[in-house]
Amino acid sequence: MRQTHLVTILGREIPVKSSAPEAAVREVETFVNQRIHEISGRMTTADPQLLVTLAFLNLAEQYLAQRAVQAAATALDARLAVLVDRLDAALGAHGLFRET
Repeated sequence: MRQTHLVTILGREIPVKSSAPEAAVREVETFVNQRIHEISGRMTTADPQLLVTLAFLNLAEQYLAQRAVQAAATALDARLAVLVDRLDAALGAHGLFRET
């Protein structure tokens, strides 16, 4: 069930609807605020829109990198499954078996 939560980003309260538990929403809120704070510490301007945009770009970059890592891991899992099947077939053809 989706609930409305109030999150505060850059001092502004924003209502968001989420089916996540309250603790998860607060964790996201804290994470976003920390990222914005880190970026604002490296900038001479405090334009809120720029800070949010840079934080979003930073998070998007990390997300896409993680997605690529996950895709590579999925491909490796598929390749390993094929190799295990080949080994099972080879062992079975010679009257051997694999213990599970």
